[in-house]
Amino acid sequence: MVERGWVPEVAELRRAGAALEGQGHGGLIAAKALKALGVSHVFTLSGGHIFPFLDGCHQEGIRLVDTRHEANAAFGAEGWARLTRTVGVAAVTAGPGVTNVISPLAQAGANRAPVVVLGGRAPAFRWGQGSLQEMDHVPFVDPVAPARTVTDTSMVGSDIVATVLDAVTAPRGPRFLDFPLDVVFNQAGLGFEAPDLAEAPAIDHIAIEKIAELIRRAERPILIAGSNVFMDRAEGPLRSLVEAAEVPVFANGQGRGCVPADHRLAFSRARSRGLKEADLVIVAGTPLDFRLGFGQGLANLVHLDSHPDLVARHVELAASMGAPLAGTFAALADAIDGPADTKAWIEALSETEEQKRAPAQAELLSDSNPIHPMRIYGELVPLLERDAIVIGDGGDFVSYAGREVPSYEPGCWLDPGPFGCLGVGPGYAMAARLAHPDRQIALLYGDGAIGFAGTELESFVRHKLPVVCIVGNNGIWGLEKHPMRGLYGYDVAADLRPGIRYDLMMEAFGGRGELVTEPDAIAPALKRAFESGEPTVVNVLTDPEVAYPRSSNLA
Repeated sequence: MVERGWVPEVAELRRAGAALEGQGHGGLIAAKALKALGVSHVFTLSGGHIFPFLDGCHQEGIRLVDTRHEANAAFGAEGWARLTRTVGVAAVTAGPGVTNVISPLAQAGANRAPVVVLGGRAPAFRWGQGSLQEMDHVPFVDPVAPARTVTDTSMVGSDIVATVLDAVTAPRGPRFLDFPLDVVFNQAGLGFEAPDLAEAPAIDHIAIEKIAELIRRAERPILIAGSNVFMDRAEGPLRSLVEAAEVPVFANGQGRGCVPADHRLAFSRARSRGLKEADLVIVAGTPLDFRLGFGQGLANLVHLDSHPDLVARHVELAASMGAPLAGTFAALADAIDGPADTKAWIEALSETEEQKRAPAQAELLSDSNPIHPMRIYGELVPLLERDAIVIGDGGDFVSYAGREVPSYEPGCWLDPGPFGCLGVGPGYAMAARLAHPDRQIALLYGDGAIGFAGTELESFVRHKLPVVCIVGNNGIWGLEKHPMRGLYGYDVAADLRPGIRYDLMMEAFGGRGELVTEPDAIAPALKRAFESGEPTVVNVLTDPEVAYPRSSNLA
């Protein structure tokens, strides 16, 4: 059987649906279907159009995680999907409730996250008469996430099951269903049906042999592991492959930690040299987008991903495969019977890693005041446990973290990804704390990003979710200010009020807050935050003149 990530057993679903007797309203039917699918949490913001969903979830013991804005409910569902590798579910009310989740749905699409949003809708029997929040959502949601309206109460459960199965099947992604008010208030039988699953793409053994031969001949190979390696549950086969072939690995997105950062074949700082000098570049589980220079100029480029639709078509490839990555890696590992000697190449990359580590160390230990943002990571990293989950919500401040915070286990790093929405942090962090109640959760905020969803700090307190929020507070939009200066010689619309007391905002919501203005005060404040067991903001005032050394472009 091909391993293709988490997909519910259809036979079990059919048995569960057939076993349900009696009748209930559409919201209860939906909740019973979600429960059969293994859904334990639904992220939401209350609204009259979805009262039956909330009632059904309450009856079925599905935890409702309510936020202060629908976008953050949807980001919570995306965070749940990306951290647990199962479906993430959000329920939002009609009209503005749905329009508020467009950006999260777009981001989930860019990240191939299996998110299902259930939306309210004005009643069908009054359609066209001007009911509250009457709007046909499907035409504007569908370009972002496949969308449709459920018009029959008896089909509510079956349609939800079919939609979830579609969302979690590669190429994966978000889906949207809306339900007229009368459909979810009406009664019908509780049972549901489940469709057949589409066949997973088969392993192409001719392509496997071609790629294996490229690996055998390569003297300077590298492999870049992206988020779909994690989503396909392919970290074990990936490690078997790189160890069999002696291939250095670089990580992208949630590929981080699929090979531990302290593994002898795991590299990060030597990435530029690796891409420039490699005689074979295998990119797995991530698109050939701006983060990889669109794949241009790379020698013997091989692209592997979860499905044929995800394989690049805009650049010449030496070989490719669109199939579940666990099976692809396993087949390649079996086919590698004599890899080339890559010892000299591994040593060269290791030397580059060490050469680039020295300048970074100076910044990580910097005593400058205003505080260098790197000093925060110099103090944070030693405090993090190997399975700590680190969430980035910001621009330059998070870029430093991507460079300096190691990941030792899969599923320990979460950032917005290539779509780049700010304001994702609270939703992601709520999902992380709920999914992993015993781990450290560190939310890294730029002071621009915290403005998008800062009121969700209250949600951490209300739901009793201890998250350590670290704000790199430099009083500017750093990702825009410094590049604009370089381009035009000046900047506009790039300043924030300096020194805003985000720590006091958290205290006003009932959590803990600390202001840090001296570099030597960073570590004690972080230690107190992790030891407190309370939602905490550590607000660190950093130097606005420090610019992140950026290497990738917008296009």
